[in-house]
Amino acid sequence: MSDQTSRQAHDEPHGGGLGTRLNWLRAAVLGANDGVVSTAGLVVGVAGATDERGTLLTAGLAGLLAGSMSMAAGEYVSVSTQRDSEKAALAVERRELREQPKAELDELTQLLAERGLSREVAREAAEQLTERDALRAHARVELGIDPDELTNPWHAAGASFLAFTAGALLPLLAIVLPPSSVRLYVTVLSVLAALGLTGWWSARLGAAQPGPAVLRNTAGGALAMAVTYAAGTLLDAAGV
Repeated sequence: MSDQTSRQAHDEPHGGGLGTRLNWLRAAVLGANDGVVSTAGLVVGVAGATDERGTLLTAGLAGLLAGSMSMAAGEYVSVSTQRDSEKAALAVERRELREQPKAELDELTQLLAERGLSREVAREAAEQLTERDALRAHARVELGIDPDELTNPWHAAGASFLAFTAGALLPLLAIVLPPSSVRLYVTVLSVLAALGLTGWWSARLGAAQPGPAVLRNTAGGALAMAVTYAAGTLLDAAGV
């Protein structure tokens, strides 16, 4: 086996570590993308109506604060619900192990056999896993849950808050720092570059092809900015 093949095999994600990493990745990428796109759409839309730096800064900061808090609250509620469901499932499994140990052993044997083990090997493995830690064995094999790594709503909320804020700062700074003659071009190019980078980064960490993710991110951001800029320009033309 070549060195490159060995490295690829070694780098391949496995098991629960991938699930934990993807959970963090989901919150971080969603937060960063939403921060970039929503703030860019907001300030570009306002830029379609006015080039006043103070107005743009006020609108951008308001969008940043509202969006970061909204993302954090949404992630907290969503992940808390998931964690409650995981705890409830573990409680049911704990009760069943206490009340029906024989049936639960048979169930674990069947689940292992369905994964390709012979009946005899599956039974022996089920007995050993049950003897070692019955709840953990059923949680992982039957429920797909690691009792030691339940989802953490505070971690998800914090990651979303920080990611949204970091993403939102880029279009905000890009629209207020450059001269008025070039600020729109600087903002659009900066936002598209940032969305391309987050698309590539998310795809790489998720072991996926980067091309589709980059295309989705940049196309969505370009569409959002085009729509809001057109709306701002039309409202300005209408004297609103």
